[in-house]
Amino acid sequence: MQEVTASRVVDASPVVVSHWLEPATVVEAEGSFTVETIDERADATIVVASGPGMHLPLRFEERDDGLYYTQEGEQGPFAHMETWIDVEDVTDGTRVTFRSSVSLAAPLPFGDRIAAWKRKGELTRALESLEAELG
Repeated sequence: MQEVTASRVVDASPVVVSHWLEPATVVEAEGSFTVETIDERADATIVVASGPGMHLPLRFEERDDGLYYTQEGEQGPFAHMETWIDVEDVTDGTRVTFRSSVSLAAPLPFGDRIAAWKRKGELTRALESLEAELG
Protein backbone atom coordinates (compact mmCIF):
# COMPACT_ATOMS: atom_id res chain seq x y z
CA MET A 1 0.00 0.00 0.00
CA GLN A 2 1.22 3.49 -0.89
CA GLU A 3 0.02 6.91 0.21
CA VAL A 4 0.10 10.08 -1.90
CA THR A 5 -0.80 13.68 -1.09
CA ALA A 6 -1.50 16.74 -3.21
CA SER A 7 -2.36 20.15 -1.79
CA ARG A 8 -3.09 23.64 -3.03
CA VAL A 9 -4.33 26.97 -1.70
CA VAL A 10 -7.19 28.40 -3.75
CA ASP A 11 -8.54 31.93 -3.65
CA ALA A 12 -12.03 30.99 -2.44
CA SER A 13 -13.76 30.55 0.90
CA PRO A 14 -14.09 27.10 2.52
CA VAL A 15 -17.85 27.27 1.92
CA VAL A 16 -17.38 27.82 -1.82
CA VAL A 17 -14.76 25.04 -2.00
CA SER A 18 -17.02 22.65 -0.08
CA HIS A 19 -19.86 23.31 -2.53
CA TRP A 20 -17.51 22.44 -5.41
CA LEU A 21 -16.55 19.16 -3.72
CA GLU A 22 -19.58 17.23 -4.92
CA PRO A 23 -18.88 13.52 -5.58
CA ALA A 24 -19.59 13.66 -9.32
CA THR A 25 -17.49 16.82 -9.72
CA VAL A 26 -14.55 15.22 -7.92
CA VAL A 27 -14.70 12.07 -10.09
CA GLU A 28 -14.85 14.07 -13.32
CA ALA A 29 -12.09 16.45 -12.17
CA GLU A 30 -9.71 13.56 -11.50
CA GLY A 31 -9.90 12.86 -15.23
CA SER A 32 -9.71 9.05 -15.38
CA PHE A 33 -13.40 8.14 -15.26
CA THR A 34 -16.79 9.50 -16.24
CA VAL A 35 -19.81 9.38 -13.98
CA GLU A 36 -22.42 6.79 -14.97
CA THR A 37 -24.84 6.88 -12.03
CA ILE A 38 -25.26 8.61 -8.68
CA ASP A 39 -27.14 6.97 -5.81
CA GLU A 40 -27.85 9.33 -2.90
CA ARG A 41 -28.27 7.42 0.36
CA ALA A 42 -28.82 8.60 3.92
CA ASP A 43 -25.23 7.88 4.98
CA ALA A 44 -23.31 8.15 1.68
CA THR A 45 -23.36 8.87 -2.03
CA ILE A 46 -22.43 6.00 -4.35
CA VAL A 47 -21.01 7.11 -7.68
CA VAL A 48 -20.54 4.48 -10.36
CA ALA A 49 -17.77 5.69 -12.61
CA SER A 50 -16.69 4.10 -15.88
CA GLY A 51 -13.47 4.01 -17.81
CA PRO A 52 -11.93 1.84 -20.47
CA GLY A 53 -13.37 -1.64 -19.85
CA MET A 54 -14.48 -1.15 -16.25
CA HIS A 55 -17.11 0.23 -13.89
CA LEU A 56 -15.95 1.49 -10.52
CA PRO A 57 -18.28 2.08 -7.55
CA LEU A 58 -17.07 4.85 -5.25
CA ARG A 59 -18.59 5.52 -1.83
CA PHE A 60 -18.48 9.18 -0.73
CA GLU A 61 -19.11 10.34 2.83
CA GLU A 62 -19.28 13.90 4.14
CA ARG A 63 -16.86 14.64 6.98
CA ASP A 64 -16.60 17.68 9.26
CA ASP A 65 -13.52 19.02 7.48
CA GLY A 66 -14.11 17.71 3.96
CA LEU A 67 -14.97 14.59 2.05
CA TYR A 68 -13.92 10.93 2.28
CA TYR A 69 -14.34 8.27 -0.39
CA THR A 70 -13.32 4.75 -1.11
CA GLN A 71 -13.56 2.20 -3.88
CA GLU A 72 -16.44 -0.05 -2.93
CA GLY A 73 -16.33 -3.76 -3.63
CA GLU A 74 -13.77 -5.55 -5.75
CA GLN A 75 -14.49 -3.92 -9.09
CA GLY A 76 -11.92 -1.45 -10.35
CA PRO A 77 -8.17 -1.12 -10.72
CA PHE A 78 -7.34 -1.07 -7.01
CA ALA A 79 -7.32 -3.78 -4.38
CA HIS A 80 -7.73 -0.88 -1.96
CA MET A 81 -8.28 2.85 -2.50
CA GLU A 82 -9.43 5.48 -0.06
CA THR A 83 -9.15 9.24 -0.27
CA TRP A 84 -9.56 12.07 2.20
CA ILE A 85 -10.17 15.63 1.01
CA ASP A 86 -9.49 18.17 3.74
CA VAL A 87 -10.57 21.81 3.53
CA GLU A 88 -8.78 24.32 5.76
CA ASP A 89 -9.33 28.08 6.06
CA VAL A 90 -5.97 29.87 5.66
CA THR A 91 -4.92 33.50 5.30
CA ASP A 92 -4.74 33.45 1.48
CA GLY A 93 -7.95 31.48 0.90
CA THR A 94 -8.57 27.79 1.44
CA ARG A 95 -6.04 24.97 1.55
CA VAL A 96 -7.41 21.84 -0.10
CA THR A 97 -5.49 18.64 0.55
CA PHE A 98 -6.16 15.33 -1.18
CA ARG A 99 -4.60 12.32 0.55
CA SER A 100 -5.05 8.86 -0.93
CA SER A 101 -3.99 5.38 0.06
CA VAL A 102 -3.85 2.84 -2.78
CA SER A 103 -2.93 -0.72 -3.59
CA LEU A 104 -3.08 -2.12 -7.12
CA ALA A 105 -5.32 -5.12 -7.81
CA ALA A 106 -2.98 -6.68 -10.42
CA PRO A 107 0.07 -8.66 -9.25
CA LEU A 108 2.72 -6.54 -10.98
CA PRO A 109 6.22 -5.76 -9.80
CA PHE A 110 6.10 -2.35 -8.13
CA GLY A 111 2.30 -2.38 -8.63
CA ASP A 112 1.58 -0.22 -5.60
CA ARG A 113 4.12 2.36 -6.78
CA ILE A 114 2.43 2.44 -10.19
CA ALA A 115 -0.97 2.86 -8.50
CA ALA A 116 0.40 5.69 -6.34
CA TRP A 117 1.90 7.45 -9.38
CA LYS A 118 -1.41 7.19 -11.24
CA ARG A 119 -3.37 8.34 -8.21
CA LYS A 120 -1.06 11.33 -7.63
CA GLY A 121 -1.76 12.46 -11.20
CA GLU A 122 -5.52 12.18 -10.62
CA LEU A 123 -5.34 14.20 -7.39
CA THR A 124 -3.23 16.88 -9.05
CA ARG A 125 -5.69 17.14 -11.97
CA ALA A 126 -8.57 17.53 -9.50
CA LEU A 127 -6.78 20.38 -7.73
CA GLU A 128 -5.96 22.05 -11.07
CA SER A 129 -9.62 21.83 -12.06
CA LEU A 130 -10.70 23.24 -8.69
CA GLU A 131 -8.25 26.13 -8.99
CA ALA A 132 -9.29 26.86 -12.61
CA GLU A 133 -12.97 27.06 -11.63
CA LEU A 134 -12.68 28.88 -8.30
CA GLY A 135 -9.62 31.05 -8.63
